[in-house]
Amino acid sequence: MSAASLSRVPVTIITGFLGAGKTTLLRHILHKAQGHRIAVVVNEFGSLGIDGEILRGCGIEGCRDDDIVELTNGCLCCTVADDFLPTMEALLDRADPPEHVVIETSGLALPKPLLKAFGWPTVRNRMTVDGVITVVDAPAIATGRFADDPDAVAQQRAADPSLDHDNPLAEVFEDQLNAADLIVLNKTDLLSAEELAQVEAEVRRLSPRPIKIIRATEGKVDPAVLLGLGAAAEADLDARPSHHDAEDGEHEHDDFESFVVPVPEQASVEDFLTQLQDVAATFDVLRMKGFASVYGKPMRLAVQGVGTRFRHEFDQPLPAGAERSGRIVVIGQKGLNEAGIRAALSHGAA
Repeated sequence: MSAASLSRVPVTIITGFLGAGKTTLLRHILHKAQGHRIAVVVNEFGSLGIDGEILRGCGIEGCRDDDIVELTNGCLCCTVADDFLPTMEALLDRADPPEHVVIETSGLALPKPLLKAFGWPTVRNRMTVDGVITVVDAPAIATGRFADDPDAVAQQRAADPSLDHDNPLAEVFEDQLNAADLIVLNKTDLLSAEELAQVEAEVRRLSPRPIKIIRATEGKVDPAVLLGLGAAAEADLDARPSHHDAEDGEHEHDDFESFVVPVPEQASVEDFLTQLQDVAATFDVLRMKGFASVYGKPMRLAVQGVGTRFRHEFDQPLPAGAERSGRIVVIGQKGLNEAGIRAALSHGAA
């Protein structure tokens, strides 16, 4: 690593598709920060900052609220000049600037435009991208969520070149893999050894260069493995191909949509989770996350789902006298039946 890069604040970019476990990994990093000043920039697809709320409510010693910066008005790869660069400049100009910055991108973000932003004159001599970490949802790969059969697609294209076989899920996922300096295969406890080997082989097939892959459960990875990679990724863009290179960084998420659904107080945790799973299956929802209150419970219920797989926890007390309603962010491919989803989630405690 050069002397110049040592004088710059290192930045770690955590990317990965919706629900891969980026926030869980980031929370683990903060738990193990051991007094280091780490600033976190959280970017989400949609208008409700669930991940920022989770991190602010983490109760981690030394993790101050003003160290969590939330950007919810657009994907970072699309709003670099308007949102991202002023945020980074403000962090650098603090009286006590961070020793390390970790950016959690939206699950639909393309990392490469963000990497290009570190060549901007106001930050290029003050920051360096220490590494890009791509978190992969191993069970999602095992079920073929992002898979295209290359041979079948090639045959279809040969038969009819006018057909459009673009798979927006696969493209975003592959761009995130292509940008990586380290791949974290997460949720490995949900798969057998044979399934894990197949998933790892598929990830290696899709990755354009030999990248180190580590396996994790609940995002528990030693921060010493994640931070300090010294990749200077902003200076290595040619080795990180993107499906959108020809678009000059312009990228819209027209293939996806999100909305927030208010939900009433729930009768029980089990009934609510069953309701969410039914909605995800019926309407082919990619991702749901948010908070709800449960009848008779003083704690807020946090829920996160990928497809029909959900996890939940009571994460923090509800303020006395607070309204006992909740909010769920719903994300899916364009054409979601919003009215149907809203109606299905409108039922609460009896």
